[in-house]
Amino acid sequence: MTAASWAGAADAPKLAALQTLEPGEWELRGRGKGAETRKLCVSDVRQLLQIRHARASCRSFVVSDEAQAASITYDCAAAGNGRTDLRVETARLIQISSQGVADGAPFVFVAEGRRIGACR
Repeated sequence: MTAASWAGAADAPKLAALQTLEPGEWELRGRGKGAETRKLCVSDVRQLLQIRHARASCRSFVVSDEAQAASITYDCAAAGNGRTDLRVETARLIQISSQGVADGAPFVFVAEGRRIGACR
């Protein structure tokens, strides 16, 4: 399990789409050929918006925010940048699509996220 933090969480906006989601252990199942499954201990649900730059200090910008979906872009200076689209199906089930540049290379990340309980 990987622990991640939301850099600048105190300054980040509260998104309507995240209001029903809870912190805890989340399992992210990648989609597509060769996709991986990983677990994250999420202390702030905004972490789910910045999976590939979890430890970077980034500035985020809200593109759209609705009750069931949010889109953000973020800039992490030399660490890269990205855009994440998150759709809430239930309080424990989400769809994440993210793309950008990390460590000097492009990335695309599409996954289903499920809250599976409290962090261990």
